[in-house]
This record gives sequence, structure tokens and C-alpha cells, in this order.
Amino acid sequence: MGPLFGEVLTRYRTRAEITQEELALRADLDRTFVSRLERGIRQPTITTLFAVAQALDVHAADLVRDTEDLLRRKTPGKKNSA
Repeated sequence: MGPLFGEVLTRYRTRAEITQEELALRADLDRTFVSRLERGIRQPTITTLFAVAQALDVHAADLVRDTEDLLRRKTPGKKNSA
């Protein structure tokens, strides 16, 4: 999945008009971890996904859906394996 979740996370965070530091505080994460998520160096656990979503006041499913949509746009013609 690479940096796709990071792209989505950055979009939601900037839309919320908060810094990485503010998101980290709200989600009880280290700011450097938020930076790594946004750069695609790290991927969130399900627990982190829920914490980030709550901190952004969105549904975790929205973050997942938007990441999946971005993946489909970047890999056209690929069929789902599920």
C-alpha cells in the first residue's frame, strides 16, 4: 500500500487545519510517528487507525475507504483478490 494511507491522512489533517503535533497530541501518539505515517514509512495498526480517526473527528472507515479509492486509482485494471 506504500504511502497511500499517508496521503489520505495528510489530506484529512490539513482539512482539519491542525499540525502533526496537534494530531499526535489528540491521538496520544508521538509527532514523529505521525510524520512517518504521512510519509508512508509506517502503517497504522487498527488501534492507531481508530485513535487517528477519533482525533480527526471522522470515521476510521472513511480513512480506509479513501485509501482504498486512491489505491484503485493508482493501479487501474487490477482486480480485487478478496
